[in-house]
Amino acid sequence: MESPAFRVTEDDIAIIRQIARHRFLRSNHIAALVGRSIDRTNDRLCNLYHAGYIDRPRAQLDYYPAGSAPITYALADRGARLLCAHDGIDLAHIEWSRKNREAGRPFIEHQLEIIDFQVAMQQATERAGHRFIDAGEIVATRSSVSRNQPDPFAMRVAVTHDGRRHEIGLVPDLGFALGLASGARRNFLVEIDRGSMPITRSDFSQTSIERKLRCYLAANAARLPERQFGWKAFRVLTVTSDRHRVHSMIEALRSIQPPGAAGSSLFLFIARDDLRASDPLAAPWRGADGQTHALL
Repeated sequence: MESPAFRVTEDDIAIIRQIARHRFLRSNHIAALVGRSIDRTNDRLCNLYHAGYIDRPRAQLDYYPAGSAPITYALADRGARLLCAHDGIDLAHIEWSRKNREAGRPFIEHQLEIIDFQVAMQQATERAGHRFIDAGEIVATRSSVSRNQPDPFAMRVAVTHDGRRHEIGLVPDLGFALGLASGARRNFLVEIDRGSMPITRSDFSQTSIERKLRCYLAANAARLPERQFGWKAFRVLTVTSDRHRVHSMIEALRSIQPPGAAGSSLFLFIARDDLRASDPLAAPWRGADGQTHALL
């Protein structure tokens, strides 16, 4: 039961909004996103958890021994009702506590890797004097994108392969833009690959890295990002498990679009350890030409 001394503040609502937006967040992610110290953030998270506004998914306990990693939080039913009343966000119809219980460790880990990337990119952008533009801001400026759409960067792509037309749903893990100090803007879609998807398959109806690459090329050729997000130019960033898989992805891309061909410069790849060892803006991203490239 909520302590009589505990009162939800506007800063607490900002925390709950971030958790609702990202589905799962570690405490250190939340501190970075709301601009608070980790100690102050942990105090408020503890209060919000015990008051029933946020949840701690039990699946994380199967992976991390107690105290070995920052605690992961998710939206709870009471927090959803609060955002519904405060912001008019339609979240209260979903049984969030049940969804949190049902979420498996691989799904949670993938979501946390996505936010790891976002937070690192946001901090690097701010250090460089630029502005990080997240999905919420992008959606807010585009009437063609529904604010209630679960995946605002989802696209329906028509791909022709071996003489057959396929309609495929393409859902990036993350979309963001960088507003540069010069006034220019760079747009990015992100894939966080955990190394489990096959690079190629003989059956094109099944998921593969090659199929995903073809989808992005087809989306670019059809100018879907321009129509949906107003992006005349963008790049697809893929973070994967190791350098060998980076090489395999580049080879798959070259089999579709040789270096120098239209669309071949759309993609950049990096191994997870190489990304973590460097500033994301200056990290050694590899293109279809096999050379390293900085994002800016």
